Amino acid sequence: MRLTVDRLHITLDRRPILHDVSLEVREGDIVGLVGPNGSGKSTLLRAVYRSLRPAGGVVRVGDDDVWTLSARAAARRTAAVLQDSTGHTAGLSVAETVALGRTPHHGLLGRDGTDDREAVDDAIDRCGVRALAEREYASLSGGERQRVLLARALAQRPRLLVLDELTNHLDIRARFELLDLIRATGTTTLAVLHDLDLAARLCDHLVVLAEGTVVAAGPVLDVLTPDTLREVFGVRARTERHADGVTRISYAARPLD
Repeated sequence: MRLTVDRLHITLDRRPILHDVSLEVREGDIVGLVGPNGSGKSTLLRAVYRSLRPAGGVVRVGDDDVWTLSARAAARRTAAVLQDSTGHTAGLSVAETVALGRTPHHGLLGRDGTDDREAVDDAIDRCGVRALAEREYASLSGGERQRVLLARALAQRPRLLVLDELTNHLDIRARFELLDLIRATGTTTLAVLHDLDLAARLCDHLVVLAEGTVVAAGPVLDVLTPDTLREVFGVRARTERHADGVTRISYAARPLD
């Protein structure tokens, strides 16, 4: 399902955070949201998954403005995995944590049915956490927890995934494994990524935010140019697509003056 953000404005404490932000994520694509700290990336995600109402502009998932949908209906379409997504997991097993993803599909007194069990089992298998299903979530390593949180999101059977720094604090192997899992879902995805190399490896397109506005958007090689890397991120670097199909960024040892 396509995501469209059209001329979004967000103000917090009477201070403008995002100004006239527009972007599109086509169905099935993975778009990375990158930029310096404080550029408004996580704030933009909050508007997309209906946690923060914008002062102006529209967020559409499919053809619908998310703010015309009920919270439950919006949650059936969009699943978010955030930097602090561990709420409500105290004392729960991995299987129980993943099952929380079915909450938007239940009524007030709803109970798990066949569809719920199938969705949870499928998510557990897709994310490779079957062997962990009976373990307590709190006992897991960082990489294992991120897999479980992704499984919880997939159990929602969402049409859009929103990911905020999902690879933070993971070792390099766990990062690559998680990126491969995300790519394999085939789900339309908007992801905030801090590591530009990982963003270039995972994403079909990138959107660069700086000071609350979009300064570049498009295919990775068109966006991560030496000029953009210097002006937005303050580094000397160049981006190349290697023969193995992986895009890599080479940084100069000497910082900018």
